Amino acid sequence: MGWTPLSEEEIWGLINEAASRMTVPQERFWEAIRILPEKWAQEPYGNQGGGFWAVAVMGRIVVWYNDIEDGFNFSRYSTYGTIGQYFANQDELELVIQELMEIVRTGYRIGGQFGPPRPGPYPG
Repeated sequence: MGWTPLSEEEIWGLINEAASRMTVPQERFWEAIRILPEKWAQEPYGNQGGGFWAVAVMGRIVVWYNDIEDGFNFSRYSTYGTIGQYFANQDELELVIQELMEIVRTGYRIGGQFGPPRPGPYPG
């Protein structure tokens, strides 16, 4: 069975599950930056699924769900509707929200981001 892109119903399920786990400060922050889920383009990894679901925007940062890797990420963007950087984190939405809250509070990241696959050779 092959990969199929996440449906709008499924992204709403993930959002609602995450919202139920958020702390009050996370929920307030989330309410300030969330958008209705919409597909954003990302070259080349998003092409197969018609893009990735964007769920929040904060300035020039978009929060999106990578349904290839099964996790939320955030990336910078230059053009609304196009994700600028591909990341393969497998984070829950509330963890991404906490990371953004820390960036706003301190100016620094508390975690890392996993980039796209890199060509081998890989030791085996």
